[in-house]
Amino acid sequence: MPIVDQVFSRTDIAARRRPQVLLWAAAGVAALALLVALEIAARRYAGVPGPLTTQVREVIFAPKPGPLYGGMALMMVVLTWRQRFIAAGAAIGIDVVFVLVRWAIGAEVPEGHYFGNGALWVMLGCAVIALTRRTGRERTLMLKGVALGLLLVAGRKIGDTWLLITAKTRPTVLDPYLATADHALGNPSWAMGRVLDAIGPVGDRLLETVYAQLAVAAIVVALYQLRNVATERRFPRHHLVRTFLAIGLLGPAIYMIFPVVGPVFAYGPGASGTGGVQWAVADLWPHTPPPVHIPHPVPYDTITPRNCMPSLHTAWATAIFIHTRKGPRLLRFAGAFWLVATLSATLGFGYHYGVDLVAGVVFSLTIETALRTYDRGWDRSGIRLVAYGTAVFAALLAAYRWLPVEMAEHRWVSGPLLILAMASVIYGYVRTTRRWQAKEREPAPMPRAEPQPELV
Repeated sequence: MPIVDQVFSRTDIAARRRPQVLLWAAAGVAALALLVALEIAARRYAGVPGPLTTQVREVIFAPKPGPLYGGMALMMVVLTWRQRFIAAGAAIGIDVVFVLVRWAIGAEVPEGHYFGNGALWVMLGCAVIALTRRTGRERTLMLKGVALGLLLVAGRKIGDTWLLITAKTRPTVLDPYLATADHALGNPSWAMGRVLDAIGPVGDRLLETVYAQLAVAAIVVALYQLRNVATERRFPRHHLVRTFLAIGLLGPAIYMIFPVVGPVFAYGPGASGTGGVQWAVADLWPHTPPPVHIPHPVPYDTITPRNCMPSLHTAWATAIFIHTRKGPRLLRFAGAFWLVATLSATLGFGYHYGVDLVAGVVFSLTIETALRTYDRGWDRSGIRLVAYGTAVFAALLAAYRWLPVEMAEHRWVSGPLLILAMASVIYGYVRTTRRWQAKEREPAPMPRAEPQPELV
């Protein structure tokens, strides 16, 4: 290749990479600003350390083990198998040392918070290695892997802080509005609660395990999607972790607008000692559906998170279901099972109203469409679907807030309309993504041959 062509080729590559570098820099600044804002808010409104402080503390003090080892597993997709074994062994060894030191000095450790420091040390160590011992594309890939793992850990801490802030800053809840609107769907939380009572403890434990281990299912699906990163030396254009993080970051903002605690707290005995009948509107769940009446906000405690509208468990389970559709049969079956079990658990345990689930599905599909549309350069069909999903979600919130009585009194009209609104977003998503896939399978057009000069 001539020297001039090499210069222009390198210039083109640099020009293409510049927007990506700027995007990563902007995302990093935005994430840091969010962490600082939540740190200030947690200390001001709740008087407790925020996500930055708790993350720094976990370098030494006993952490929650799940998110850290999950983050390390995601980080290791950029490593070779030899490096993965070394990283896992180092993490376990560091944790053993920490446990022995805490035992020797008699430090008090919360139950179940024994391991996790090793995973955090390994991720930080990989970041140092990437900056000091790697160059070029290999350094970039390793830093992306570390960022992915730390983002998962930070996302959990940001979510916990958000939930605490919702409880401290929203003294009243809007549960009577959703309980009234839920008559349009036949009060599914009450019905499913009675079903779980009839099934007994076996079904109870199964659904509780599924509900509690949703993040583990997401990590399994993400690891399958990212299984070839180390060999291909690049991340796929779109994967589940992006959707999971986007849902977790945007969802709590809706909690601040529409604070709701859920049927088991507002109309039942509460759970885990929080809430309880002293704050409940009435002790009705799950055997007696609430009567239809003009709703009004009701006061509640400053402990229970206002985390019902929309149902993020439903949104996350929907995202898992979507991202397992292209996997092997076992993964597709697991994704469908996790979605059905999560929906049953959210209703059967009284954590959500039926209208929460409808909003959660629309919320998840809208975010998934927005991320895929961004990857495609904001094409027209994607923009239309994002706008439509946003409009449907806003219309649902408005109806729940200002038309709950009308929805309950005309349930044979409003109920099917709710399902139809959700189904229209599902149909739009399936149709749009299938059209995208068909375009991707189309063969690239052959280059036009330049006309040859005629021989004189």
